[in-house]
Amino acid sequence: MNEIQTKIKTFLGKFFGNHDLQPDEDIFANGFVNSMFAMQLVLFVEQEFQISIGNEDLEFENFRTINSIANLIERKTAVVTHSRS
Repeated sequence: MNEIQTKIKTFLGKFFGNHDLQPDEDIFANGFVNSMFAMQLVLFVEQEFQISIGNEDLEFENFRTINSIANLIERKTAVVTHSRS
């Protein structure tokens, strides 16, 4: 796991107790996420990684797994880094 994935797993682990969440495990399918938690997750991602999650990013596919969240963050930070150059 890279640093982004580790931070996401650590955050999610606070809510999932003893469950060892895997990088490709679907947190929605496993019943771990409700709408309130989904908003907490979006806030965490925005604050932890200094990115803005727009309406176009608010799709289940972007938040379904640790890997999908990490991919979203990497896409968003690449855009921010590239646009500052």
